[in-house]
Amino acid sequence: MYAVIKNGGKQYKVQEGDYINLDKLDASPKETIEVTEVLAVNAGELKVGTPFVDGAKVELEVVTSGKDKKVITFKKRRRKDSKVKRGFRREYTKVKVLSITA
Repeated sequence: MYAVIKNGGKQYKVQEGDYINLDKLDASPKETIEVTEVLAVNAGELKVGTPFVDGAKVELEVVTSGKDKKVITFKKRRRKDSKVKRGFRREYTKVKVLSITA
């Protein structure tokens, strides 16, 4: 059984027992979160929502939170003496999928 959930403008395919990194959530470790924005559920047959599946939810448990690796963006315009270097670290919350109900 798997589900496709929406979080932070992105879609994630999850199964029970999976660990995923979501955008930063205001939750402490060991806290349980319910996600009702379920786009699709496959439990033998595929149910696709318009946009969300009615009555479907995914329970998540917060494991930890932190920052990803640094992503460097570098722009250079040749012969113009113009260059820009920026770094970015995304904050995330690592969660474990406890159950999927449809």
